[in-house]
This record gives sequence, structure tokens and C-alpha cells, in this order.
Amino acid sequence: MGKIIITGVDGNFGGFAARSIMKKVPLEKLIFTVPNQNALTQFAEQGVETRYADFNNPAQLEQAFAGGEVLLLISMPFVGEKRRTAHKNAIDAAKAAGVKKIIYTSIVGCGSEDCEAYEIIDHKYTEQYLLDSGLKYVFLRNAQYGEAMISAFEQAANSDGILKNNMGDGRMAHVSRNDCAEAAACVAAGAGEDNAIYYITGPTANTMEEFCAIGSEVTGKKVTYQFIDDEAQYAFFDSIGVPRYTDGEWAETAKAFPFCGEGMVTFGAAIRKNQMSRCTNDFEMLTGRKPISIREMFENLENFQIGNRTSTD
Repeated sequence: MGKIIITGVDGNFGGFAARSIMKKVPLEKLIFTVPNQNALTQFAEQGVETRYADFNNPAQLEQAFAGGEVLLLISMPFVGEKRRTAHKNAIDAAKAAGVKKIIYTSIVGCGSEDCEAYEIIDHKYTEQYLLDSGLKYVFLRNAQYGEAMISAFEQAANSDGILKNNMGDGRMAHVSRNDCAEAAACVAAGAGEDNAIYYITGPTANTMEEFCAIGSEVTGKKVTYQFIDDEAQYAFFDSIGVPRYTDGEWAETAKAFPFCGEGMVTFGAAIRKNQMSRCTNDFEMLTGRKPISIREMFENLENFQIGNRTSTD
């Protein structure tokens, strides 16, 4: 195998994947890219080739990807046309640079034809564009990060003890973000098959009521679940200043709350409709170990925080 390129190594996901793959393959076979040049130093000092990558500049991206054979394309931390364009630019540049295979971090909802959640649209577009490119591909369709819902649990525990959202009785096999990154690193290092789709999920698919029960039992903090409809969910996010979309002021507000209202509400509705309830053993098959469970995450809360979102455009 030729050189392996990993994008976005300045982020939570990309940083973990980068540190993991450094233990799996010789450093001279790696190229790490970021849109923020200040983040390159830590890996360059360890002997990894590092490059600046501007996802808004296809010609520059082609230079950043030159000499690579496999590209781990970590989806951009914004939503909508801007993200679709960035992903298109990356795929076009990779193909022009001679990359043979792209591994893309997608989401479980892409497995449902009926799922039209705001964020899912971008992932479906990217998957189809990559299929049309003729390159070899691997889609890693990740479940919802357990860290995100643990953050919601903690917020509820510190207020009225009620976790309210529009997910209802839908099931989600919450997975650790680090497990998703570990699976991506393993695939980039050669695990799995080409032209394949893997669902990276936790070991069980839980309802929000079950999720809260596990958290309450483990932490001793009593949190119950209450369903609210989509309009009430929009109103809540509006009331705390969360932008509906990821344009304009989102990049600044994301430092404190790294999501947008439209994305979260439609995502929750898709979970309620069980359009994202897939639960598989793909993670174990790719990595050789079992995924971390929600119970284990609650037992080690300090290691499973959502962290800061990298909102670089």
C-alpha cells in the first residue's frame, strides 16, 4: 500500500485517528492534513509528513493529496451546501492526485432511503458522489456519539433532572467517538474490504428512556426522559441561542454548543422514526475488540466528553 492521507487531524475525531494509525503503520507512510496550519507542529515533530489543506481550493487540495494512495476523508464540521462542496472538492482533488481509495466517515441514517434529516442529506450526497467517481471506497456509517447524549444527560442532571427531546421511543446504538475514530484508523491501515459499507455502532440500541435509566443507575444522578414534539424542540434550541443553521454566527457559538437547531431536530425525528436504529458487530470485526458500551462510558465520564468542535471553514 502507498501513503495514507488523513484529513482534519486537528479535530477530536481526526486527532484520535491520527494517533492510533501512528501505532499501526510506519510513520513514513503517513500524510496528515489540516485546514489550520498551526495544528501541524505536534505531528511534524514526531516525524509525520504534514500538509495544509484548503477544502475551498481544489487546486491546492490536489497538491495536499499528491503522493497518497488511500484517503481517510473525515466529514467536515459544518452542514449544508458548504459541506457538500468541500467534500466534492476533496474527492475531485484526490482523484486528480492519483488517490485510489477514499474512506469516508458517514452516518447510520444513510442506510434508510426515507431518512431526510438535515445532516443526512450531506452524507448521502457525498456517498453518491464518491460512488460516481469510480474510486475504491469504504463508507463508515457511524452511529450517534454517546458523548453527545452524555452531555445532554449531565445538563439535565444539573438542572431539573429531566432530559427532554423529540427522539421518543426510537432506538440508537450509541457509540463512542473514539471507537469511531479507531475503526477509521484500522480501515485506513488495511482492515476490511474495498467497496464496502460498515456500520460503526455500540453493542446495544437503546431508547432514550433506557439511556437515562443506565446513566441514573451508574452515576446516582436521577434523570428521567420526557418526549417533546419537533416544534417544542425547535423552540428550546431557539431559546438558548442555538442557530438554526451552520451559517453566519454558528462558527462562534459552536465553541460552546457545537450543533445547529435544524440538524438536531431533524436528527432526533429520524431516530424517533427508527431510521437510524442499525446495530452491528462491524466495529469488532474491523478492530478485534468489542465497542465501548453506554454503561462503560457513564462509568468513566471524564474520558467521554463531547469536547470542542473544530468549526474552521
